[in-house]
Amino acid sequence: MNEPRPKPFEISKKVVYAAYLRVKENQGAAGVDGQTIEEFERDLSGNLFKIWNRMSSGSYFPPPVRAVEIPKSGGGVRVLGVPTVGDRVAQTVASMYLERRVEPLFHPDSYGYRPKRSALDAVKACRSRCWKYDWVVDLDVRKFFDTIDHELLLRAVVKHATEAWVVLYVRRWLVAPLKRPDGVLEARDRGSPQGSLCSAEHKDPNEQRWVMRSAGLSGLVRA
Repeated sequence: MNEPRPKPFEISKKVVYAAYLRVKENQGAAGVDGQTIEEFERDLSGNLFKIWNRMSSGSYFPPPVRAVEIPKSGGGVRVLGVPTVGDRVAQTVASMYLERRVEPLFHPDSYGYRPKRSALDAVKACRSRCWKYDWVVDLDVRKFFDTIDHELLLRAVVKHATEAWVVLYVRRWLVAPLKRPDGVLEARDRGSPQGSLCSAEHKDPNEQRWVMRSAGLSGLVRA
């Protein structure tokens, strides 16, 4: 009887299931395949095994990301990226491995996209600071998600990720094509669609490099 061949990458099935629970809790719309979370759950064990098997064997390739255009109040549109449910699970698996390494590095006054932190926590910190400081800085990095330098971001991932497969899949997620509402597939060599877990996982360290650590303002709170 032949022994099963070992997988190139060691990924815990428990983490894959925990990632699915996070995705289920966050809900979200269907991606390019039209599959909802409820439909994904009709063959939950099979779908999760497929994700684990492909990720641990190095053969996972993300599908295109569905682009959703949201009108801005000042004109123009903001493009949000909606991965498929299965891809959101896969991205969350990588995020859960990576966040164990990078979470201790984040600034204590950074609240966005971090576990067990919320916008309400940022509001609470702001309320406390308003009794100590008489200034407010309100800023946004223009077109941040559209202009992320892939190689610069990957250098940061390589520095902090101890699992080679995390780097492999982050690279693939960054270049996964964007499917526009008219069906056109758009190749990407920079940026990450706003709304994807990949962009969320890497927004904090990039913004902190430019804002939190360089401003030297002790009262800053980043939501």
